[in-house]
Amino acid sequence: MSAVINDVARSHGQPLVSLRNLNKHYGEFAAVDNISLDIKDGEFLTFLGSSGSGKSTTLSMLAGFETPSSGEILVSGQSLVNVPPHKRDIGMVFQRYSLFPHLSVRDNIAFPLAIRKLASAEREKRVDAMLKLVQLEQFAHRRPSQLSGGQQQRVAIARALVYEPRILLMDEPLGAL
Repeated sequence: MSAVINDVARSHGQPLVSLRNLNKHYGEFAAVDNISLDIKDGEFLTFLGSSGSGKSTTLSMLAGFETPSSGEILVSGQSLVNVPPHKRDIGMVFQRYSLFPHLSVRDNIAFPLAIRKLASAEREKRVDAMLKLVQLEQFAHRRPSQLSGGQQQRVAIARALVYEPRILLMDEPLGAL
């Protein structure tokens, strides 16, 4: 997980991200059991653990795709527990990429900008820049099923970066490389 520069967090001396007594239970099974940690501005953090140890669940809670059973998630001191994923300013690259199979590479990358209602011209500009960054310009109109695993991963990375989130989360980032 990587946290990018944030002047508000730095100026107040508070962590960019704080997890406080974070828990996630599925029935009797504790997927995440009482995690507390602070991540400072500019820090790079890696969760290491065996399969099923709660790494992906923790990232999903931070991104807003899972709801904690209890505990707090704070970014710059503000609680995110009731904030929907598209309003968290957190980019997420999923372990299995979660690309939309019916959309082109271009439209997959543009999706976060569309749900944020970014103007069409700005959306096209940013998508073009991301396609260039991940070296997939010539694949812009292909579907994910027409790409290799590594190319799909680059689409997922571009989609997570295109709206310039303050925080970038990556689940199994080296899986297909």
